[in-house]
Amino acid sequence: MFHGGPGHPLRREVEETSDFRRTLVRLLAYLRPYAGHLALASLFVLVNTVLTVAAPGLIGAAVDLLWQFISGEIEAGAAWGGLNKIMVLLLVAYAGGWGANLGAFYIMVTVGQNVLYDLREQIFAKIQALSLSFFDQHEAGDLMSRLTNDTDVINRVLTMGLIRLVSSALTLIGILIAMFVLNWRLALASFSVLPVMVLSTVFFSSRARRAFRVTRQTIGGVSAELEENIAAVKVAQAFSREDANVEAFRQVSAANRDANVTAESITAAFSPTLDVLGTIGVAVVVGFGGYLVLNDLATIGVIVAFVQYVRRFFEPVRAIAMIWANLQAAIAGSERIFELLDTPPAIADAADAVELPTIVGRIALEDVCFEYKPGEPVLQEVNLVAEPGQTVALVGPTGTGKTTVINLIGRFYDVCGGRVTVDGHDVRHVSRASLRSQMGVVLQDTFLFSDTVMENIRYGRLDASDEEVVEAAKLANADDFITRLPQGYQTELTEQASNLSQGQRQLISIARAILANPRILILDEATSSVDTRTELLIQKALGGLLQGRTSFVIAHRLSTIRDADQVIFIQDGRVAERGTHQELLAKQGLYYDLYISQFRTEEKAEPARCEEL
Repeated sequence: MFHGGPGHPLRREVEETSDFRRTLVRLLAYLRPYAGHLALASLFVLVNTVLTVAAPGLIGAAVDLLWQFISGEIEAGAAWGGLNKIMVLLLVAYAGGWGANLGAFYIMVTVGQNVLYDLREQIFAKIQALSLSFFDQHEAGDLMSRLTNDTDVINRVLTMGLIRLVSSALTLIGILIAMFVLNWRLALASFSVLPVMVLSTVFFSSRARRAFRVTRQTIGGVSAELEENIAAVKVAQAFSREDANVEAFRQVSAANRDANVTAESITAAFSPTLDVLGTIGVAVVVGFGGYLVLNDLATIGVIVAFVQYVRRFFEPVRAIAMIWANLQAAIAGSERIFELLDTPPAIADAADAVELPTIVGRIALEDVCFEYKPGEPVLQEVNLVAEPGQTVALVGPTGTGKTTVINLIGRFYDVCGGRVTVDGHDVRHVSRASLRSQMGVVLQDTFLFSDTVMENIRYGRLDASDEEVVEAAKLANADDFITRLPQGYQTELTEQASNLSQGQRQLISIARAILANPRILILDEATSSVDTRTELLIQKALGGLLQGRTSFVIAHRLSTIRDADQVIFIQDGRVAERGTHQELLAKQGLYYDLYISQFRTEEKAEPARCEEL
């Protein structure tokens, strides 16, 4: 009986084999929609196999015919007639095999690319559906590697490897049958090297599977390091950290190099092993075949045919070995892809979730607690109510949970205790799409796509007309600088919109939120990157926009929130103070101290002046 514990080598081997089979079955399931294509490709492979296996037999027949002519058993005319027929058959066999092989590969390339398309579409859709907490723990470069590098190794197996595997397997079967038909004694002698070949295959493949799994992990690390350093190249140059970044990348790349060297070395060692076995097989055929010829148990043509068969026998074996090595890499890549596809979103619609109707805009946080990591509370017993049309300002020191509050309202995270409601609906009981479609968000870290200015603003509402886009830009005071761009609203933005200033990017982001015409508006440091004059213009435009809408404003520049209906001061994850701007100044508490420290230079720390403001 098997008594291996969890860490026992035999148990690990069994578990790895089981995982390998499950992953392979799941991967092959992607071929099911293309069963018709596979059937036609298999027909082509069968034709190619029959013609390939027939060729050595025809060559052996030609040799026997020549020997009969040389020994005087037949006349020259009969010999030439027979040879001509054999040559025609050989020509048909080689030409037909080439055509069938070409057709099979064309079909499999088409199937492989379709499977690749299906996989990448699923991966991208999954990435779009995953919760923010997932991206807090996974690097973007590693996810990109799964979408590109891991799918590429799968593509190599599906487009070329699979058809070669089937072709090689059928060829082996055909050669085995042909050899036994020609001479069963010589066939049995030729297969004396098979046990060694099987043991070698098992030995190398088990090690190759582990090695290729490491290569898929390390290439993900390389992609993650590369993506991060490309995004941060300006920072690296500003702090003269180019050499340090190069060294860090060198270490990650070296790990990938070493993993690939190990994997390829295991694969490369298998091929010479097969060469040696093939040479031994030919020696057995020649030696034992000579004995059979001398005892009239075989003809010279049979020996020639057997030498051809033995050589061809090890060609598909070698091909299968290489495909098997590639399959190890494909399975390792598939494991990473399926791991991603099987990751459940931390935030998902409840089974009984309902569509949130058009909202009035009353938002309440009731005894809300939240933790990003268990045991490390970020918010504790937070209570606040925003009535329809009110503007609520969230202020306080950095890292106290202001942004977390707005993330909970949009249900990008779920509370650990208490609840968040919109018009009395618990956000966990409504569909995320119906909730977020009625929200507009302007974040501190503005992101614009590599598209035109017009399309970046239209992203707020995809069915908006050009006129509505321009009107939204005017409300955001972005129209003036946009019209001065080389192609105006049709100006193409570069990656990360580097051809615009930070302030200009933020104005476009505000225009996008205005176009969405949301019932709830969230501004997370929305005016942090614009000059004072532009800030005043934006505040004036937002003053009209906020009418009748519930809005949450996170601001460190306290001059932007003087007209807020409520100011919520959050400290250490709790609501420390609440009231209007004037009420909190009069209270002379935490908000007062923050306001005084921020405007000490301009106000000269004069309380009377602050009270006037």
